[in-house]
Amino acid sequence: MPNADNWQGDVLRDLRGPDRPAGPSPDAPAPAVPAPEPGDRALVGDPPPTERAHGRQATAASGAPAARPPRATPGSRAVVDEELTGVVRKARHGEHVAARAVRAVRRTVSSSAAQEVAELTRTAELLQQPVTTGRQIAVTSIRGGAGKSTVAALLGTAYAHYRQDPVLLVEADPALGSLPLRLGAQSLRWTTGDIADIVEPQMSLLDITGYLVQLPENAWLLPGSQGQIGAMLDTRAYERVMVSLRRYFGVTVVDCETLPAEVARVALTASQARVLAAPATLDGLTSTYNVLQWMRGLPRYVIEGTVVVLTEQVPRPGVDLTEAARKLSTTGAAVHLLPYDGHLAAGGTIRTELLAHPTRRAATRLAAEVFQLSQKRR
Repeated sequence: MPNADNWQGDVLRDLRGPDRPAGPSPDAPAPAVPAPEPGDRALVGDPPPTERAHGRQATAASGAPAARPPRATPGSRAVVDEELTGVVRKARHGEHVAARAVRAVRRTVSSSAAQEVAELTRTAELLQQPVTTGRQIAVTSIRGGAGKSTVAALLGTAYAHYRQDPVLLVEADPALGSLPLRLGAQSLRWTTGDIADIVEPQMSLLDITGYLVQLPENAWLLPGSQGQIGAMLDTRAYERVMVSLRRYFGVTVVDCETLPAEVARVALTASQARVLAAPATLDGLTSTYNVLQWMRGLPRYVIEGTVVVLTEQVPRPGVDLTEAARKLSTTGAAVHLLPYDGHLAAGGTIRTELLAHPTRRAATRLAAEVFQLSQKRR
């Protein structure tokens, strides 16, 4: 297990391929272990199945409980059905050309550019702070369509960009969640439920990442399902996965089911910080305020470590966002606004270079505050 002083360095050396200690005799019989098929994009760096089998055999020899029977190896499945790929239009920018031109002119005639650079530097310093144990951040909402998976994807992308240690995004919403699509994953195989029956304490980071979808900038994705209706994830499986994976990743962002699902409630209380996505509408604000009142009855750290993200789904919402934020903040939760963005509203893979400038700044600020809150709870 990585040491407490420099565990990020340990896992990064592991990721680059450290020397492994000698295992049991290669002549010893090994139990069957499900192994990813070679050549699949979602299974970069997967270890040989015999290596994992020897690890299990050593555990059994030491008197530890026998491993659970392995699941059958699942087949790979495309995130977007090939029959639907033809309907996708060219991704558009989140901000109109005129707005970008006005901003460029203002930056040349004012001091706003220097102020922006200074703010970005401060935010980057916050995001790059070291951690002694992995931070887990849960993202949920009251209902579908509130921008929950979009917020989770933006947070994970920000952490992967600014941090040097590995970042994990977990989809704990197995009912047709959209996180893989938002992150640009091409195919899926192993899911959260599958990993729950496979992950073991003696596994290295290379063993673990063999079952994950590799993303840009030292980030990985663990999907919740293969896009099939009816897939379920129980709380025991979720807890087993999160406890096992926490020591490998500096930050883990969990895209939960909508409340009041049981897994989402467990994730909220077990994480070091929580994000509640809410549409910037009257009904969205009402439901979110009621949930925050419920959270006030939980241990105090829950509401103090919660950030509400009001997502603008139309350019000019019919509510006073300043007053809405003030009202929600009276519960003890922090409140952020994610402004309307044409690129995000179109759905599909999020391309950060196409996000509107206000969206990028808002997402980075949000990531920094949520990370700071996660640092307050050990």
